[in-house]
Amino acid sequence: MYHILESQQFDQILINRIFSIANKLEKKTDNSLKGKIMASLFYEPSTRTRFSFESAMLRLGGNVITTENAKEFSSAVKGETLEDSIRVINNYADVIVLRHYEQGASHRASLVSDAPVINAGDGIGQHPTQALLDLYTIKRELGKINGISIAFVGDLRHGRTIRSLAYLLGKYKKVKIYFVSPKKLKVGEDIKEYLRRYKISYVETEYLETVISHVDVLYQTRIQKERFSDNKEYQKYKGCYRINLHLVAKMKGKSIIMHPLPRVDEILTEVDNSPKAVYFKQVGYGLLIRMALLKYVLRP
Repeated sequence: MYHILESQQFDQILINRIFSIANKLEKKTDNSLKGKIMASLFYEPSTRTRFSFESAMLRLGGNVITTENAKEFSSAVKGETLEDSIRVINNYADVIVLRHYEQGASHRASLVSDAPVINAGDGIGQHPTQALLDLYTIKRELGKINGISIAFVGDLRHGRTIRSLAYLLGKYKKVKIYFVSPKKLKVGEDIKEYLRRYKISYVETEYLETVISHVDVLYQTRIQKERFSDNKEYQKYKGCYRINLHLVAKMKGKSIIMHPLPRVDEILTEVDNSPKAVYFKQVGYGLLIRMALLKYVLRP
């Protein structure tokens, strides 16, 4: 695998290899990418993903060139195509980490790039590195992936993180998924067809309280304001699911709460001190996974 574009590229063997590299990197010094340059090319605002990749590259001894909002502060303003931008950046960098507002942009970039392209989120498409760090979090916190039950909660129609993680979970056994959302924000039919093909059990519901006591993982997502063209429509769904200590008390004994972040009001701060809340630990696991991925794609 040269480019990292979607979750479907990964099988269990490769996932375990990436996890093994991540485990070995924890609390270790590694300068294996000294002399390598990563281009951080973000057409959408980002804090966690961009900083995570840049920190990962620096911790491996490499260097970073970056633009925070390429949509406004790059030659895209002058009308340059994504493909031409990628061709130019190939002269400057050994790997390109791309966040874009258009679904499929990373695939387009990969077709013209000699350097590996890593998809850091493309519109409502996929976010494969987030899915890998989410899966790694589950493995580290629960000790297993096979046999887990997970509730995806919130804006599932626009959520690229839940799409990508669902594709990865389809590669494991006896996984059960609960999709919890308003009817107009339901998960796409393509995801459900994929799960049926791989015999992954799933349930759709609007009611979180009916499933919260059954799951090992509560994966909360925000209602994504930037994906709504009508603010009134956004306001209609904003805050429709809020996790508080009352709900946390109904969860299974050994269960966890995850969130890809940023959060708005969908997890109250009173939950942060709960031992079930692992969303800030998730960020740390993400650094290890992105270090592992960079080592993997830039290996000699």
